[in-house]
Amino acid sequence: MKIEETVRIGAPPQAVWDAVADPVAISHAIGPAMRVQPEDEDAAPGLGVRYRVLVRLGAALVGGQVEIVEWEPGRELAWVALRGVSHRLRLRIRPTRDGGTTLTLRFAYDAPGVLGTLADVAALPRMRTILRDGLATIAHGLDPEVPPPAAPGPSLFGRGLHEAGNVAVLARSGLVRPMRPDKVARIALAARTWGPSIGAAVAIGAIRHGRRVLVEDHRGTLTYGDADRRSDAIAVGLQELGAGSGAVVALMARNHRGFVEAAAAAAKAGADVLLLNTAFAGPQLTDVCAREQPVVVLHDAEFAGLLRGVDPRIPRVVTDTEGAPGEASLDALAEAAAGRRPPAPAPGHTGRVTILTSGTTGTPKGATRSATAEGRLPSLDAPAGLLERIPLKEGMRVGLASPMFHAWGLGNLAMGLGLGATFVVTPHFDPAEWRARIRGGEVEALVVVPVMLQRILELPPEQDPGPDASRLRVVAASGSALPGDLSTRWMDAYGDTLYNLYGSTEIASVSIATPRDLRAAPGTAGRPARGTTVKLLDADGHEVEQGRTRRIFVGSSALFDGYTTGGDKERVRGLASSGDVGRFDETGRLFVEGRDDEMIVSGGENVFPKEVEDTLARHPAVVEAAAIGVDDPAFGQRLQAYVVVRDGAQATEDELKAHVKDELARFKVPREIVFVDGLPRNAAGKVLKRELRPPDA
Repeated sequence: MKIEETVRIGAPPQAVWDAVADPVAISHAIGPAMRVQPEDEDAAPGLGVRYRVLVRLGAALVGGQVEIVEWEPGRELAWVALRGVSHRLRLRIRPTRDGGTTLTLRFAYDAPGVLGTLADVAALPRMRTILRDGLATIAHGLDPEVPPPAAPGPSLFGRGLHEAGNVAVLARSGLVRPMRPDKVARIALAARTWGPSIGAAVAIGAIRHGRRVLVEDHRGTLTYGDADRRSDAIAVGLQELGAGSGAVVALMARNHRGFVEAAAAAAKAGADVLLLNTAFAGPQLTDVCAREQPVVVLHDAEFAGLLRGVDPRIPRVVTDTEGAPGEASLDALAEAAAGRRPPAPAPGHTGRVTILTSGTTGTPKGATRSATAEGRLPSLDAPAGLLERIPLKEGMRVGLASPMFHAWGLGNLAMGLGLGATFVVTPHFDPAEWRARIRGGEVEALVVVPVMLQRILELPPEQDPGPDASRLRVVAASGSALPGDLSTRWMDAYGDTLYNLYGSTEIASVSIATPRDLRAAPGTAGRPARGTTVKLLDADGHEVEQGRTRRIFVGSSALFDGYTTGGDKERVRGLASSGDVGRFDETGRLFVEGRDDEMIVSGGENVFPKEVEDTLARHPAVVEAAAIGVDDPAFGQRLQAYVVVRDGAQATEDELKAHVKDELARFKVPREIVFVDGLPRNAAGKVLKRELRPPDA
């Protein structure tokens, strides 16, 4: 195991060296979790000096004798273990151009087995937390601008009670239930072999209900048992192509069985999966693949042309057909391996998933998430947080319309696998087809992005609507904000079954609005999900009072690890910035006012475009609207709005400006309103504001 942490300190290198040159001082900074004692009390720190180092992990105290093997005053300090737990620690000090210092701590121990009775999965996050907090304490003591370590979490007993509550939530949904001991043993083996992954979820589903249909798509049906056997075989084929433990596999596929099989097989092979956006252009694909270095590209046949710029030496595997000449396919890999009947791989590495950010205002970045990132202990908060508010149940038929490559679609795929759901999917979203499925009672739950609801509501009235939508129990929406009165219009048409989740690729689920919330306060993002902390912080990192609009910071067990480019979201005391601004009302409901980088200052007044967009969308002639800030010589910036008018409806610019003025302050009225046929969106339904421009621009 290896851990590396770096902190930037506004003090000069010599001051930093003076603070860390003595290993005993390091242990004082770390606190009760580490004890360092010199073997010779009279020996000054230096090359060859020996210490006894002990680290407390839970109830165990582990460690042994160490010796300083590198000593370069002002630059380097390193020790290695001579007896006891084999480990190495290095501190590296480097000056910055502005007179400050970067302090890097590297720690490694030889797993497995070095922590005795402690499970490796618990040791890694605990060790990372111990070292990070120690580094933060040292840095804060030298530079008050560096935040101190976050306050410790709940006690072990409190943590146990919280997780017991999570289990109770999962049990009510049917995700956790009693079963035969032999099945429990097989499930435990699958979880141990492939970790928390799509591959393990498919294998566990096959153990629990192998004959149940997993996917119903344009090719027919695929059971859990068949998906498990095929993904086992495909995983062997992927390993033979070089996609083994820790390798990166790129996946570019629409919603169909091939996506599920490919994602499961990659996880079983131990590979990390890079999910490519199906709306990418060729140059974007080329750039992302060059940056992320996949060893195999899995893709639908329709995307072959877009991949021409990707290194031709990288093997391609087609996910939805038999494959083009010279290209392999999932079917071919499955048949080849099944003929030899090799065992399913046991890679010893839990594959990570990298999701590309939506990129509505810039180049998409890879955001990686793993089960125990950021020093967090494993937790059931993520599934329990959703199932506590959204009444998904075991065995439901789920219409998964949201793209699976998107965080919202992928999260619901993982959740549904745990619930033994049958997924009804289509490669392309057709609002008329989904309305027919709802009316025909084919789905009990529908997972969408908000624009999909809008497209269904825009359809002309049905001449013969047929059966009603009484079988529909849940409509779960996320991926972008609910505009205007969309929630009210949807529930008036299809019942009070709409749940709105606010979150993002980086910060996962933040808050959930129930139908009751949306009826009482349309447009709300709801209340924080179970296990999630949401705070509104000002520029100095201080929490603001209820009612004030400030930046949203989030803490949970599901925060992402960081961007694959090495960057990160801004973090304050363990909370990560969502990139949005919002406010809480008097009942504790969160309202997201917009992106923090979209706020404009017009004539000295702060204006957030979303409030104006929602107001325009409530006009009876408007389908949707978007607003951006543009330069203005007199006011600094001004609002420019883009509006799509309903078919057969009419509205003038002056009329819409008057509508905004009736509801909002004068300075929030757009200076120009541009009528367009449609708003540019990405595959997840988010508006691409960087592409907004007048038709004649």
